[in-house]
Amino acid sequence: MTTVRDYQAVMSRRREIMRDSVGIDYTQYARGALAFDYEMLLSDTGYDLDSVQRIQSHTAVGDTPLAALENLTALARTLALPGHGARIFVKDEAANPSGSFKDRRASISVHQAKRRGFAGVAAATSGNYGAAVASQAAKAGLRCIVVQEAVDSRGVAQPEIAEKTRACEAYGAEVIRLSVGPELFYVFLRVLEDTGFFNASLYSPYSIVGIETLGYELAEQMRERTGRLPDVVVTTHAGGGNVTGTARGLRKAGAHTTRMVAASVDLQGLHMASDRDFNRKSFTTGHTGFSIPFTTWPDRVDVPRNAARPLRYIDRFVTVTQGEVFYITQALAELEGLERGPAGNTALAAAFVIARELAEEQTVVVQETEYTGAGKHPLAQLNLARQLGIEVRRGDPRCSKPGSSIVVPTHPEQLAVTDVDLERIRRSYIRNALNTLAPGTVLTTDDMAFLAEETRSSIDAIQEMIDANRRTQ
Repeated sequence: MTTVRDYQAVMSRRREIMRDSVGIDYTQYARGALAFDYEMLLSDTGYDLDSVQRIQSHTAVGDTPLAALENLTALARTLALPGHGARIFVKDEAANPSGSFKDRRASISVHQAKRRGFAGVAAATSGNYGAAVASQAAKAGLRCIVVQEAVDSRGVAQPEIAEKTRACEAYGAEVIRLSVGPELFYVFLRVLEDTGFFNASLYSPYSIVGIETLGYELAEQMRERTGRLPDVVVTTHAGGGNVTGTARGLRKAGAHTTRMVAASVDLQGLHMASDRDFNRKSFTTGHTGFSIPFTTWPDRVDVPRNAARPLRYIDRFVTVTQGEVFYITQALAELEGLERGPAGNTALAAAFVIARELAEEQTVVVQETEYTGAGKHPLAQLNLARQLGIEVRRGDPRCSKPGSSIVVPTHPEQLAVTDVDLERIRRSYIRNALNTLAPGTVLTTDDMAFLAEETRSSIDAIQEMIDANRRTQ
């Protein structure tokens, strides 16, 4: 029988395609209308921390260095109140095979694909993850296809995306480059159905358990280096996997009091699915176009349920501007001799500010770096911005407007963070959850407990949010 391949037909088969390509029956973890057993989902992967570390050691993933940023710390202290200015450290994930922490999440997905006898792996991503999957697949002797949202309707690509295309192809992957639009998921489903490849999704439980080693290593290295656990870990936040995996690893190392700060580039006003805005965002990840939607509703992904649940782990959520990230990228190179790509430097821009708020004896750890290259360099991104008519100038970064202007600070004192209201995020999450329910659905005690865990709220607070949502309808 001929398989119908049009958009509606393929989308109608998405659950079956996803089940076959990941090998997980997500329905077995449902515990109510909303409740879902995420801990069991992660446990049932069969990969605990020790086994993940062994797997990653075979492909040179992990055990990356922890660097003390002494010069940036000294600079922060000159701007802080007396007795303030925490020590800043960075986990140098650029030391991984493909140059980012995403080797950790790719390693377990590729291992699982190899173990189960899949001929290849596929991933939908325009970022570092594609290169990570391609690198790990090459090591495992598996084929790899990366579906990438790469260009606008004029065929113009962000230099950072073009750089990542080159990296994927260097590792032997086939890259399917698409223009911005809704066809990405459809094409990815067709690839999975046509090839029978394993879905190395960013949001599968294999991806999350692979990141846990990062948080665990970070805590252990800080114990060895300073004799204590970090006070704050700052993580660049996009789809939520980075925050989730790192926080879980910290907890497994006993770092229960370490505060998890999520940091994103403020791109409010730009629409990620807009052809016009696609190349105006300068950053392909770690921005509010991903972090806000994924925090308020994680299950907008290419698997039935997202194993990344960022709201469960975030203690503070801040944003920085594009110009501030470009500034700290150059400062890291000139003061510390580390030229690194933009994603991790989003967290560094926030950490530089947060360090000034803390006492000198405290510590702040930037959870990742990533490799840099011609397309990732700030000059490449700023040149494209100028070509699109975006104003690029020096001054107060608070005066910038995403998509219209990028203002690079003139002095490190101008770096600041803007706090995102987590209570507002929690309310948005509850509203999105309730909108998935059929009319008349009655929430069980399991559903209420699940919502409380998801939002780190009390049952009474959940009921208040539900009541408030009903009043506004």
